[in-house]
Amino acid sequence: MGLWFFSTEFFSMWLPVFIFLARVTDVSLGTLKFIFISKGHKYAAPIIGFFEISVWLFAISGIINNLNHPAILLAYALGFASGTFVGMWIEERLSLGKVLIQVVAKNNAPQVIGQLKLHNHKITSINAEGFKGEVKFIFAVIERNDVKEFLGIVKSIEPDAFYTIEDVKSVSEGMLAPKKKRFFGDFVAQFHWTRKGK
Repeated sequence: MGLWFFSTEFFSMWLPVFIFLARVTDVSLGTLKFIFISKGHKYAAPIIGFFEISVWLFAISGIINNLNHPAILLAYALGFASGTFVGMWIEERLSLGKVLIQVVAKNNAPQVIGQLKLHNHKITSINAEGFKGEVKFIFAVIERNDVKEFLGIVKSIEPDAFYTIEDVKSVSEGMLAPKKKRFFGDFVAQFHWTRKGK
């Protein structure tokens, strides 16, 4: 009976499930690969790409050999859609890289600036002219994981403050606040074998 798990009938019956899971995996890995590419992690991206294409080859081989099975075609399509969702979810959880936050504050700008500095956020502020008078233009480059804390400080003092957030690929490390240790951050850092000054 144990050999039944290795039989052709068993694999034929569960092939749609395997293909679905393979597509979820390879599409998710593809999303991670592009994230690492966009963030400049040139060692992590090829490693992830290797596993991505390996899983994809398994999935596509199952499709080519069973083009006449609607269930398998459906599993392939559903796996792609689900993998896209999972990849986006993983991207949100990882929160890799840095972002540029630009804040326009008016009523309580000095308090906003003071609290941001108190929480060790290295910011730059300049005077500017807004639609309804003078405002403070505040900007900082921070870790993506710190966005929630940063905006929380701003909104707690000036709820109507206007802000924008943009991705940053590279930045002078000397201008940033010290990094907080995080599991995923440490994982990614191990691929930075050729960082300048090391």
